[in-house]
Amino acid sequence: MSLTPSAASFDAKDFLATLTGSPGVYRMVDAEGRALYVGKAKNLKRRVSSYFQKTAHSPRIRLMLQQVANVEITATRSEAEALILEKTLIKKLTPKYNILFRDDKSYPYICLSGHEFPRLAYHRGALDRKSRYFGPFPSGLAVREGIQLLQRTFLLRTCEDSVFAHRSRPCLLYQIKRCKGPCAGLVSAEEYGQDIRLAELFLRGRKSEVINGLTTQMEAAAEVLRFEEAAVLRDRIGALQAVLHRQFVSSAEAGDADILAAASAGSEACVNLAMVRGGLHLGDRAYFTAEGVAGVAGEVDHAEILAAFIRQHYAEHEMPRRLIAGVSLDDEAEAVSPPRNEMERAWLAMAEKNAHLAVEARRLSKRRAGGRLAALQEALSLNELPHRIECFDISHTMGEGTVASCVVCVDGLMKKGDYRRFNITGIEPGDDYAAMRQALTRRYEKVAAGDSPAPDLVLIDGGKGQHRIAREVFAELNLDYLASVGVAKGEERRPGLETLFAHGQAEPLQLSEDHKGFHLIQEIRDEAHRFAIAGHRAKRAKPRSRSKLEDIAGIGPAKRRTLLAHFGGLDGVMAATVEDLCRAGGISRRLAQAIHDHLHSY
Repeated sequence: MSLTPSAASFDAKDFLATLTGSPGVYRMVDAEGRALYVGKAKNLKRRVSSYFQKTAHSPRIRLMLQQVANVEITATRSEAEALILEKTLIKKLTPKYNILFRDDKSYPYICLSGHEFPRLAYHRGALDRKSRYFGPFPSGLAVREGIQLLQRTFLLRTCEDSVFAHRSRPCLLYQIKRCKGPCAGLVSAEEYGQDIRLAELFLRGRKSEVINGLTTQMEAAAEVLRFEEAAVLRDRIGALQAVLHRQFVSSAEAGDADILAAASAGSEACVNLAMVRGGLHLGDRAYFTAEGVAGVAGEVDHAEILAAFIRQHYAEHEMPRRLIAGVSLDDEAEAVSPPRNEMERAWLAMAEKNAHLAVEARRLSKRRAGGRLAALQEALSLNELPHRIECFDISHTMGEGTVASCVVCVDGLMKKGDYRRFNITGIEPGDDYAAMRQALTRRYEKVAAGDSPAPDLVLIDGGKGQHRIAREVFAELNLDYLASVGVAKGEERRPGLETLFAHGQAEPLQLSEDHKGFHLIQEIRDEAHRFAIAGHRAKRAKPRSRSKLEDIAGIGPAKRRTLLAHFGGLDGVMAATVEDLCRAGGISRRLAQAIHDHLHSY
């Protein structure tokens, strides 16, 4: 019986071997897929390794590591990009073990106001439609450095509107050549507008256009011997080439887009989908082809893979305003476009990098899986590799809401599309043997009838008694040839101390904690455990979510909503007298009495 999740079995050594040394964001998740922790790293491999290779952790981190079932990563181009993505994901996922300080501030931006002589300013908070915003930036310091750079280069005003409107003489910034003095009429709106346009081009990432234009002006000034003007332009170019570090993880103007990148290695191929919503990069996900792909002379057509993905994925999911890809797709030409600015090129580069990392991790994972299957075959004395493994677990609370789970592992990887749950009925509450018998019978009747594939190995989460029930069911269904193992929990239910009861072996097995085949058994068993608990909780919560008002004759959805709105919820209805209930719209005295009697009869 499974009441609460056990500590997750996570093969850190094998996982760390697939990690990249790039900067990025890592997400530690538990067995139910909930985010435990989100962090950024300058070097993903070194940072994530530190969790599993060091022992001097705080109690909080030690507790978190006991629950880690998987670690997801997103590689970025720089640590600053990782910082912004980390903040986005922390706000979205609210991970349990991140230390969060109360901070309602938004990301900082550089703002060009919508005035005749626009102001260059630092901005946080709500965005005004009349102004233009650039960013966000990882810190206020980065914005202030950017403003100083633009001020030195383009001589734009930074003063408050109240100061600008009441000056008749230029301020000190004009004297030190940091402003052209629009407040005193020392520059025309047309000339100032040209500087604004250059600054805006630069902030939008079109730095090369700005620098090339200034270089042309500098060379022209030098040719006619205006060396002082050429020197000023040279200094501007030098300042711009020491460019402020623009970030590409989010943009106020990008809207919604999906960025698609394909990668392949051997027969493995995947499409990495990065999602941008409301200008925020929300992370990415790798989608692998079901059975691999066959290339020509070792090459895979990435355009064909992307086209197939677009047709299948967006048949079930809403397509965003734009799809961005780095290859030309003839059939989907109208839907897909190449990146059109530096920001989108950076997003695509990130997606391509993560696609290659995902394929390589998958390839190494399959190689390790083959080793684990071979080790398991040897330990259990199986005639063949256990390509298909099915595992069963039972979950309930004091006999309530009993659910059995069946999870499937094919070639060392979990195949979620084949998972099944069985609602157990007609047994004595808490009778785990009867629950296991019912689940196994319902599952393997189909195998006996030839309507479902037979597994190479069946794992039963339980001891000798549970495994005995399994063997009885197989004998009754003429499936006695199926290999099976009972996985009994160890002393104090500690992971790593499990005992294995293998069919055909007289003595129980206890494999070492570092045994590759044992790691695979733990992983599959823990997944069955998670899947059973999730189903049990959903089943148990369903009747409790039903309102007591639904069982009262004469109370339909409309009157139920009226009552709940009038009294502020069910607690208010419960506390109301008959007279109070009569005051709610559409409730007669007789119905009010019926409601009161029903609610207080429990």
